[in-house]
Amino acid sequence: MTVSSSRFLRMVDDLAEVEHAQARDYTSFSVRGRRFGYHWPRTRTVGLKQTLSEQTALVAERPDVFEVQFISGGFGWVVVHLAGIDADELAELLYEAWCLSAPEQLVDEHPLVRPAR
Repeated sequence: MTVSSSRFLRMVDDLAEVEHAQARDYTSFSVRGRRFGYHWPRTRTVGLKQTLSEQTALVAERPDVFEVQFISGGFGWVVVHLAGIDADELAELLYEAWCLSAPEQLVDEHPLVRPAR
């Protein structure tokens, strides 16, 4: 069970209106100016926006795959280790992160798409 960085990036690109911002060690992802994720290729990890309850549940259930990243604006961000997650679960978490930042109308227009193979 593992997801490559390239596969993760294809999943991100399947989402509507995603903006990429490149920093020295990571890439961040936003929708209409609101951030929902990060990718650190060197560590093969991603950071995803989640609800506080989802953050707590993920970390409690599988601390070898998920870590608390930070809490901000009422949301709990999680670090996801790509080596410990399958594509379907990651696609759902990524979509949820995107939904937490995207305007409601955009979410309604773009239901969850299964990950690119």
